Amino acid sequence: MTDELELLKKDWQKKEAQLPKLTYEEIHNMIWKKSSSIVKWILIISILEFTLPHLLYLVPSFKENMDIYDKLGLHNYIIGLTIFTYCVAFYFILQFYRRYKEISVLDSAKNLMHKIIRTRTTVKHYIIYSLSMIMVIVIMMIIGVYLNDDIFSIFGELRNKAQNISPEKIKISLMIGMAVMGVILTAVMGGIYFLLYGLLVRKLKRNYKDLKQLEV
Repeated sequence: MTDELELLKKDWQKKEAQLPKLTYEEIHNMIWKKSSSIVKWILIISILEFTLPHLLYLVPSFKENMDIYDKLGLHNYIIGLTIFTYCVAFYFILQFYRRYKEISVLDSAKNLMHKIIRTRTTVKHYIIYSLSMIMVIVIMMIIGVYLNDDIFSIFGELRNKAQNISPEKIKISLMIGMAVMGVILTAVMGGIYFLLYGLLVRKLKRNYKDLKQLEV
């Protein structure tokens, strides 16, 4: 039995000697390249996320549904919110671009770890902002319904469907429905953000841990 173990040990040592051994610099370069690629994808996804929804304006039914904001008296508020959203979106895209340019430059492990942390923080702030904006729009719509005295002028199709229900009850039902839909939409978008950005951020976190081990 002892002889068999010795033979196995020698065989393993031979195989281990044949395996390629990477230097510190080679491992560092591999992690740097992977991190640079990940941040590049974060930048690409953020640009696509900003660009693709604008294609919906080409769909006639979508443009008609957007008229609800005018009926709720939110036209000016939506314009202001849209300008604010564009400014913040451009800011985050610029930040992702800066993070990509920073991390694309080969640097020491310590500096690379710092840049990875900054990138993860930027992504986290972007996700929080995006989900918060969904709730802000929903809250604005709920307030618009609450302040509107003639609910049937906005939702004319309800006039025949809810003849025996008072306008106040209809308003309350609409507000509750909007709140529920807002929570569901936020949860769904949160899941999508987790898939798009969360997986990339987790890879960055793994790279950070690998770099930290190199520094030990």
